[in-house]
Formats: sequence, C-alpha cells, structure tokens
Amino acid sequence: MEGPRDSDRTREQGIDFGSLAEDLATHEYPATTAELLADYGDAELSCSNGTQTFQSVLEPFAEMQFDSAGEVRQAVYTMVDDAAIGRKYYSDRTPPAPGEDREGPDESF
Repeated sequence: MEGPRDSDRTREQGIDFGSLAEDLATHEYPATTAELLADYGDAELSCSNGTQTFQSVLEPFAEMQFDSAGEVRQAVYTMVDDAAIGRKYYSDRTPPAPGEDREGPDESF
C-alpha cells in the first residue's frame, strides 16, 4: 500500500507549507517574526488558488514573538488571503450563503 505523499503531510487547512513545515517544526523557539522572516521569508505557501510567500503572510505580525511552530501556523491561517479558501461563499448548509444563488428544490440526505 502506498503511503501519504509529501504534500499530504505538509498541507493543513488548505495551505501546503512544503519544506517550511519541517523548518518551522525544528526551529528554536521562542522566535520573533523578524527572525523567522530572515530564515524563511522567501518560502512559498501553496494554496488551491495560488501561492504566497511566508513573508507576505507573516509581515503583519512584525512585533510578535512566537513560542512554538503551532503558533506560527495559526498566524499563517489567520493571515493567508482568500486563495486558500477554495470556492468563495460556498456552503453546503441551508439557507444559501451570502452571494450564493441556488436553483432547484432543497434536498435532504
């Protein structure tokens, strides 16, 4: 049986961290935003609709200190643009999400 692909191990909440996932996991904490950007600022985060650099995502946290890789990932989830969300305004719940037009009768499964 085939194991998970590398991208499956580095993708979380629609964002593929790539080699940055391992870099953040092994980085010594606490670390400031400036330290992280100096080391990994050029790393690319891949989303379903494009890429962003780690620097462009983390820059708004200029004065922050992170105590763990988990805190850094949470900051990324907070600041990544809408390229990571897939279909905008999508909801499989009723009523329709704002901006969503549904045609046909509602179905229950």
